[in-house]
Amino acid sequence: MLLTPATFTPLIRPAVHEHPLTFVFHRGELLLRNEILGLPDQQALAALDLPPERFHALGEWEGRYYQLAWVDQPELPGPEYGYHGLRSLFGLVDDGFAALAGRAFQLADWARTHRYCGACATPMRQLEGERCYQCPACGMSAYPRISPAMMVLIRKGEQVLLAMHANAPYKRYTALAGFLEAGESIEEAVHREVYEEVGLRVHNLQYFGSQSWPFPHSLMVAYTADYLDGEIRVDPTEIADARWFGPGDEWPDMTTTVSIAAALLKANRPRA
Repeated sequence: MLLTPATFTPLIRPAVHEHPLTFVFHRGELLLRNEILGLPDQQALAALDLPPERFHALGEWEGRYYQLAWVDQPELPGPEYGYHGLRSLFGLVDDGFAALAGRAFQLADWARTHRYCGACATPMRQLEGERCYQCPACGMSAYPRISPAMMVLIRKGEQVLLAMHANAPYKRYTALAGFLEAGESIEEAVHREVYEEVGLRVHNLQYFGSQSWPFPHSLMVAYTADYLDGEIRVDPTEIADARWFGPGDEWPDMTTTVSIAAALLKANRPRA
């Protein structure tokens, strides 16, 4: 899965390194040297002429210091560079690098969207030694946003329920998923989303695992559950189709293998 490498050390305070490596983002796209899908060198970074406050520490990995920055416009430091969507990099770059890029993007998006106070519009300032912007006028604090979402694979005997989400970027069958609402536990969200999306009731919830998912700032928390009762009745605004898959059914192809959804389906695939 897309997981932060165990050898990565996160940093909040900037470190002094002779040759830092910098993730530069324009919205959800990462600046890379096209031929090798590598981060920009110091010459390319200097050509962007970014102000110092645009740079933030990320951490150290394999003896190198990583930082992040963001740009207002997709300016290129040379013809050999381009901006690449994070999803397009899956399978093309090292999984550890992709995970760090996802982490860096979430911090870059936080920095870009919190330049001004959301309560009084005063320019924000970052607190020393803390991943937090604070308004000097009214004191409002803004930490990096994390949006928890539940995911659940429902089992019914030798079958599992898979659905095609109406608004997903890829049209494929996968597990049910949805964001938590204010005041909910994850388990409450599982029961609510399952009933709202497919009209079923479940029980015997079992935690499977979690994963940071930078699109743009989700935390996916995955479960399995057993079918209790009900007939499939989809909410067309959320689900294009949902059906049971058993041992004799053709299993859907996964467009990416780094997501927790892929791991959840692989671990619970009906045996032929």
